Amino acid sequence: MLWIKNGTVLTMDGDLRFSPGCVGVKNGKIAYVGEDCGEKQGDTILDAFGGVIMPGLVEAHCHIGIQEDKMGAEGDDCNEGTEPVTPWLRAIDAINPMDPAFHAAIQAGITSVMVGPGSANVVGGQFVFMKTHGRTMEERIVKFPAAMKVAFGENPKTLYGGNNTMPATRMAIAGLLRRELARAQRYREEKEAGGDGFVEDFTLEPWLFVLRGEIPLKAHAHRADDILTAIRIAKEFGLRMTLDHCTEGHLIADEILKSGFPAICGPHLASRNKPEIKNADFKTPGILAKKGILTAITTDHPVSMIPYLPICAAYAVKKGMEEMEALRAITANAAKICGAAKRVGRLKEGLDADVAVFSGSPMEVRAETLYTIINGEIVYRKGD
Repeated sequence: MLWIKNGTVLTMDGDLRFSPGCVGVKNGKIAYVGEDCGEKQGDTILDAFGGVIMPGLVEAHCHIGIQEDKMGAEGDDCNEGTEPVTPWLRAIDAINPMDPAFHAAIQAGITSVMVGPGSANVVGGQFVFMKTHGRTMEERIVKFPAAMKVAFGENPKTLYGGNNTMPATRMAIAGLLRRELARAQRYREEKEAGGDGFVEDFTLEPWLFVLRGEIPLKAHAHRADDILTAIRIAKEFGLRMTLDHCTEGHLIADEILKSGFPAICGPHLASRNKPEIKNADFKTPGILAKKGILTAITTDHPVSMIPYLPICAAYAVKKGMEEMEALRAITANAAKICGAAKRVGRLKEGLDADVAVFSGSPMEVRAETLYTIINGEIVYRKGD
C-alpha cells in the first residue's frame, strides 16, 4: 500500500477537499481518500510536506509524440496534407512514446493526454486518450478511438487552396465534411442491413464510432463563424462534438451553451500568428465556464509547451476564471470532455491512481512538482 500524506487533498470530485488529508493507493487504483491514513508496517509513505495532493493533470488537446521535440521534419507526423479527408488515419500509428516531451509533462504533474492529428485536413483522423508514462503505446492507451478530428477555417483552406485544390473556401470545408458524413451514414445503413453484396470499407469503418455516439467529433474551430458552422453540421447529423480552441467562443457564449457542446480553450500562451486568432485571450475560458459551459484548457503542445498547462490555467484566473474552476479545467473537466472521467481526473476510490503532489498550487509559477504517480507507480520525484 502506498500512502501520500501531510498535504491539502484537492479531490476535484465536486468541492470535496481534506486539509490535511491523505490518499491511499493499492494495485494501481485509488483505495482511500480522507483525513486519516491507515498505514501499516511495510507500507510506502510519501510526505507532501504541507503541499497540494491532487489528481494528475489532464491535457485535453495536444500533439505530443506525434510532433516530436528536437526532431524537426523527421519527427513531425502531425498532418497528412496530401488528401483533405482521412478518417482512417490513427494517431497511435504516429506517436513516438520516446518523445522527451512526455517526461517534461510528467515533471509538470501531467499524467494523461488527448493526442491526435493536426488541423490541416477537413477530417484528420482518430485521436487517442493515453497516459504519459509507459514503454509502448499499448500499455499507455486509456481509450482508442477517443475522438475524430475535423477542422474548420484557415488551416485546411490555406493548405489546399494554396495548391489549387478543394477546399479553397469555408463553403468547401463544410461541403466536404457533409458529403463524407452522408457517405458514412449510407455505409452504416448498408452494413446494418447486411446484404449479400456488402463489402467492408476500412476508410469508412472509423465513422461508425462517431455515428453511434461512442466518440465525438473533435472540431478545430477558432473564429465565431467557424464554431457556429461546426455546431450546425453536428446538429444536422445528430453527433457529439467538442469545440477545440474555441478562440472566439466568448463572442457567442449563449449559442455555445444552447448547443450543449463542451469547449477546450487555448492555446493562449502563443503568438497571434494568423488572422483567425486575432481575438485570442485568456478571458475566454472564464467567460464560457461562468455561462455554465463545460470547459477545459489546452496548451495545444507544441504550440505552447505542455509543462505550461497549469500556468495557462493561472492566466485564465488572472483574466476572471474562478480558481477551482481553472483547476477543474485541467483535471476533472478535461477528463470528462475526453470521455475518460471513469478513469482519471479526480481522486476517488476505484479510479486510476494518477496523482500529482506539488509544493503549492500548480498554478503558482514557483511551485515544484514533488511526485508524479501514474497507475500507482512513482514515475517522478523532485530531483530526478
